[in-house]
Amino acid sequence: MTQKQIPVTVLSGYLGSGKTTVLNHVLHNRQGLKVAVIVNDMSEVNIDAAMVKGEATLSRTEEKLVEMSNGCICCTLRDDLMQEIEKLVNEGKYGYILIESTGISEPVPVAQTFTYADEETGIDLTRLAKLDCLVTVVDANRFWHDYASGQSLLDRNQATGEEDTRDVVDLLIDQIETCDVLLLNKCDLVEEAELQKLEGIIRKLQPSAKIVRTVNGQVNPVEILNTGRFDFEKVSMSAGWIQELEKETHTPETEEYGIGSFVYRRRKPFHPSRLAEFMSYWPEEIVRAKGLVWLAAEGDVAASLSQAGPSIQFGPAGHWVAALPEADQAEILRTEPDMLAKWDARWGDRQTELVMIGIDMERSIIEDELDQCLLSDEEMLTDWGHFENPLPWPVEVM
Repeated sequence: MTQKQIPVTVLSGYLGSGKTTVLNHVLHNRQGLKVAVIVNDMSEVNIDAAMVKGEATLSRTEEKLVEMSNGCICCTLRDDLMQEIEKLVNEGKYGYILIESTGISEPVPVAQTFTYADEETGIDLTRLAKLDCLVTVVDANRFWHDYASGQSLLDRNQATGEEDTRDVVDLLIDQIETCDVLLLNKCDLVEEAELQKLEGIIRKLQPSAKIVRTVNGQVNPVEILNTGRFDFEKVSMSAGWIQELEKETHTPETEEYGIGSFVYRRRKPFHPSRLAEFMSYWPEEIVRAKGLVWLAAEGDVAASLSQAGPSIQFGPAGHWVAALPEADQAEILRTEPDMLAKWDARWGDRQTELVMIGIDMERSIIEDELDQCLLSDEEMLTDWGHFENPLPWPVEVM
């Protein structure tokens, strides 16, 4: 007899966004569905679990609350999460599992937990449970404050440890770009015009998710339970910047409130010093930028650039295909025909492709400023390894 997979919904969202309020509301309106709840809180005392208990939403005889404290289910408590889900499924009492992840967890590692059999624990969640919906809760009232804060999780004493150097804004954007349903919460605290502007930029960041406005976390349970929405391949490729890059032709459109996007593509590399100077004065109107950069530096490797608010992440991202041995090149081009369509006779796949998403962006000005950072025709003929490079670039000469 084949065991029936129990559907699972995961609630993500930055600290204070209202995940626990959403959880309690759903538990009060679940229409007889027997739900097991897993609450993950980074503190030693699981505050969120205490709040859920205080709401008296769980029947002691029919349902269960599992507390997971002092760690994050996307990293240190991942094995524990798998073991708890296995226990709940084997008890055979529940028709659904609802997980509230900690406010600093990233959705993708949690989602990956449901896609494979773990060799160390021997647990195969693909047989026991099925991830039904990834939900992200966003605080409409504090989003722009947190976005522009320039603070790290360490600055706010919210990190998993000293090695956790993530910026708050990077976490916010990551949670938005990876979800099936986005609950825009606390909408009563924001003026309608500002709310529409925020919703517009979120739609640019995440075009595929269903956006639902909520007040006090009050959402119809059918929006996040038994939705059948989750598809790992689709959600991992659903970010707005990825979809912009995949468009064969891109006609820039400026939406209401000046929200727009464009792709900056060039077949010349950036001078490291000039690009670093541009990055130090990054235009405020660019809300999100992401893509690969061709840098005139040692190593002949691509660079990854990821910007969100005041946070800019930059560094090596692997060798260009054109820099690989001919046999490896031929195999990659054979299996990836899309790359062949973009292949340049001289430079191969070397080029800059940066997606820009923002509000009131002056595309011509931004492109002109970036163009000034490119190598001149004369510089193209020189030894690029001699250029001063203040950017993070721990690459050995090939």
